[in-house]
Amino acid sequence: MDRLIFTATTAMSEARLDRQAMTHELANVSTVGFKKAYQIANRAVRVEGDGFDSRFLPRAFTTLRVDLTEGPRMITGRPLDIAMNEQTVLGVQTDDGQLAWTRRGDLTVDAAGFLMTGGGNLVLDESQAPIQLPAGQVSLEITNDGSISAFDPAAPENGSVPLTQLLIKDASGVELGRREDGLFQPLTNTDDFVDFSAGPNVASVTPGALEGSNVNTVDALVRFIDHMRSFEMQTKVVKEMKQTDSSGASMMRLS
Repeated sequence: MDRLIFTATTAMSEARLDRQAMTHELANVSTVGFKKAYQIANRAVRVEGDGFDSRFLPRAFTTLRVDLTEGPRMITGRPLDIAMNEQTVLGVQTDDGQLAWTRRGDLTVDAAGFLMTGGGNLVLDESQAPIQLPAGQVSLEITNDGSISAFDPAAPENGSVPLTQLLIKDASGVELGRREDGLFQPLTNTDDFVDFSAGPNVASVTPGALEGSNVNTVDALVRFIDHMRSFEMQTKVVKEMKQTDSSGASMMRLS
């Protein structure tokens, strides 16, 4: 009986990682470029100690790897909005000055002229330096290959002037994991877990559009409901075993 209760409480405890992952996904349904993580899985672990060697209990484990499946596209028409095509990722600078990667393409220019994502990270160029754009009444344009050019309406005879190139790479040959700040870092095909070798496909973006979260709201809600029902079932097992134990103790006192 005690072993049954222990098994039920262990299952309730190990489900916490799955619950955390689903809560995180639901909280980021509307986040631009958000990528869900791969599912939580259970691993059978042999129990050490007294008893039979054949005793196994489930242990939940998770991975930092994210699913780069494309989310829905939203056409905005805004010149600085970009959606990464296929498995292209954008290089940005973290708060501590390191290189990281993202799929977030809602770009803005701050007061100092630096190009930033909607999450507040500086966007980097091919030399991994923050991109600073010229001030003034100029029209900025981002092309499919990630190059940024400027057009001065006051001097149309000059045409578009190339400025810089976004740091974009194809991540089809690498596994990306989520950092604590929500950005991505390479888990494979890397020497320093910061930069990685580009994949075989050509990295490209779609200007004037944004990529939504690849979390399926209905699927996440169904999984959450199923998780809650499983939790209730385990709780019911513990309560019934407690009642059975109390009944057995009462019978022993009567005898």
